[in-house]
Amino acid sequence: MKILVVSDTHGHDENLMCALQRELPIDALIHCGDLEGSEEYIPEAVECPCYFVRGNNDFFSDLPKEEEFTLGNYRILVTHGHLYGVSMSTCVLEEEARSRQVQVVMFGHTHYPYLEEMEDLTVLNPGSLSYPRQPGRKPSYLVMEIDEQGKAHYEHRYLEKA
Repeated sequence: MKILVVSDTHGHDENLMCALQRELPIDALIHCGDLEGSEEYIPEAVECPCYFVRGNNDFFSDLPKEEEFTLGNYRILVTHGHLYGVSMSTCVLEEEARSRQVQVVMFGHTHYPYLEEMEDLTVLNPGSLSYPRQPGRKPSYLVMEIDEQGKAHYEHRYLEKA
């Protein structure tokens, strides 16, 4: 199973379309917020389940602030992260994820790619496809692949600068 995880596209979807062309076919698409209106047409570009959450810039969106669902054997929590103070630390988000007994928590907001795999929890941020902030500032996303044995593997992937 191949899952594309993106965030912080801010209505500028050219790089999202490039990532989709590169990664299709996918079994699910997860967007960690700050879509700024793109939630209307993204599902038309893919033929798989899509999971979207509202970011701090999705002002007039009816999207949920969080989503919890299962893919493979993994219980996943998706949030934009701003309500958990992720710009300072992921500690509050990790505590919330553990209290909900999820195995994977995904967030955006910081525009920095992040991946920490602990024994009981994986915490990840795909970075931003539109406004990356990490050194080198390459647009980024994450691919989560669940192998035939049911184990998840994670990889950040990068596009050339927009």
